[in-house]
Amino acid sequence: MKQKDIALIIMLALVSAGISIFISSKLFVTPKDRQQKVEVIDPISTDMNQVDRRYFNEASINPTKNTQLDGTNQTLFNTTAR
Repeated sequence: MKQKDIALIIMLALVSAGISIFISSKLFVTPKDRQQKVEVIDPISTDMNQVDRRYFNEASINPTKNTQLDGTNQTLFNTTAR
């Protein structure tokens, strides 16, 4: 190789390096631009508020309690007529 060829290769490498640095600075995000604002929420606590007494009281129905039919309407299922 001649000296002119080596100088041309070095010049092309420097130009391509400069172009790639310029493009990468525009393409990739810098740490300063990566900052994003988010909504801050309150932490979850174990404290419970008082429940509404209209719905949760001593006289309300307990859905976890087993219920049984007491046989008040026995003729409904014992009839043969349809």
